[in-house]
Amino acid sequence: MKPGILLALAAACLLNTVSAQIKRTERKSLLQNDPDVVYLDRYLDKPVELKVIKDAPIFSDREGKIRLGTLVANQTVPVEAITDKIYRVRGRGTRDGVAGWVAPWAFSSKDPEFVARLKEFYKRQIEVQKLIDAKQIAVGMTLQEVEMALGKPGKTNLRRTEKGQSGRWEYVDYEEVKHYITRIDPTTGQAYRQFSHVTQIEKGRTNVDFENDVVTAIEESEDRQGGNVRIIVPPLIFGW
Repeated sequence: MKPGILLALAAACLLNTVSAQIKRTERKSLLQNDPDVVYLDRYLDKPVELKVIKDAPIFSDREGKIRLGTLVANQTVPVEAITDKIYRVRGRGTRDGVAGWVAPWAFSSKDPEFVARLKEFYKRQIEVQKLIDAKQIAVGMTLQEVEMALGKPGKTNLRRTEKGQSGRWEYVDYEEVKHYITRIDPTTGQAYRQFSHVTQIEKGRTNVDFENDVVTAIEESEDRQGGNVRIIVPPLIFGW
């Protein structure tokens, strides 16, 4: 086969691979736009894994209308996303790999209360997601969640002791003010404004106190106060 043909085939294969990766990323992005679904990889560093104890139908939609096949028993699968009624998992089907939504009755865990605890986690994270979307924070959020809502802090203070670490994150909003000077046109004698410089004026400030990566207090300047300080349940610790 001619080198030119080989090169064209290789380029086509590479293009197909890149296109497939882009489509997978786009599909994942579209999936994670569902406001009623909590995607665990956004909030947990360690994946949640459950044992499949019964063959179970697996669906492409969380309403259970379109069946993909059967998730087979006697395997451990990672949980990718949850609602309060159904889990999205990835595992082995009767024929090949499959990813979709499966009812909680198909699983077991080292924690006998895993169904109730995942419901608690789901309820908390739905509240957290609403705060993040509104660029708001609350006592009980993690620093990771604060950063997702407000971005990186402008200033950080950290104290480490034998009991753990504590400190403060500081956020400051600035408003840019443009300054002009008046000049006289030497030709026409007319006055005109010429841009001089820009200064930044502090608009508002938010201080976030934390202990062991969980927010314990929020202090806002008058310009940034949005009512009473919000409080949510601290993050749950799983023992799967």
